[in-house]
Amino acid sequence: MNWYALFVETGQEETVKKLLHLHFDESTLSAFVPKRRVPEKKLGKIYHVLKKMFPGYVLIKTKMNADLFYKIKKIPKCYRILGNRTHHSKDNEAYYSTIDEEEISPILKLIGNDEVVDYSKIYVENSRVFVQSGPLKGMEGIIKKVDKRKKRAKILLNFMGTEKMIDVGIEIIAKSNS
Repeated sequence: MNWYALFVETGQEETVKKLLHLHFDESTLSAFVPKRRVPEKKLGKIYHVLKKMFPGYVLIKTKMNADLFYKIKKIPKCYRILGNRTHHSKDNEAYYSTIDEEEISPILKLIGNDEVVDYSKIYVENSRVFVQSGPLKGMEGIIKKVDKRKKRAKILLNFMGTEKMIDVGIEIIAKSNS
């Protein structure tokens, strides 16, 4: 089974995911919408909100074939399966391609089992970021900027051949002396 990205109507990602689960059983296709938990301040109060990691996209894992391709295309609010013309359909117009392993691996590691990138506990020492725990542990290299005031880190991920800068929530801790 390979990973694919569906381009869907923005704001309708969860609807498309539900429709996919209605039309296909879990052994044929699994769909998910990666999210990230981030702090937002409104009227002086901090809220922990879930935001989509890739608005307008639903990720699916399946063994793609022409029949499945056309069934997915019939799902409402689903515009197309992203592609780079590596797999052509019979009409030679529609196409799709898999998400490369080096692109999907960090995403899967970040979201874990529940589709959500939760907070990582970090500390900064001599302009270097250290992750003590959380989804970013072992992935310090993708952290490009830390905003201590907003409690967010900007991470750089490759997604379908494009670099995307994404904000994720962090918890800043004091360096432990152990």
